[in-house]
Amino acid sequence: MVAENKDFPPLKNDNVLRAARGEPVDRVPVWVMRQAGRYLPEFQAVRAKHDFFEVCRTPELACEVTMQPLRRFDLDASIIFSDILVIPQALGITVEMKPGVGPVLPEPLVGPADLERLNQTGTMD
Repeated sequence: MVAENKDFPPLKNDNVLRAARGEPVDRVPVWVMRQAGRYLPEFQAVRAKHDFFEVCRTPELACEVTMQPLRRFDLDASIIFSDILVIPQALGITVEMKPGVGPVLPEPLVGPADLERLNQTGTMD
């Protein structure tokens, strides 16, 4: 049983939810891991204008790149765009995305004393 929220429109496709509950579905639900990325020209266009973490932190940009694969493919679900590395950023750890390298932490935690550097509130500027 799914609680209904009158603030949201009804689902157009609930195949993933029904399958997760073990209910019958008319076909196997489809979603894509790593749905946003290099293979989508529209994602590349967003990234040409915005830093990776800016996309993660900006709801409108995250929503846009979340919806891009749904507009292009007949998928049953989408994953909200974000990245696990926003967590260390919220703790005050600098994370840089280096082209051709990937994520880099210039000042990683290397010992127990480094825990004092962490932002205890978990809030970001």
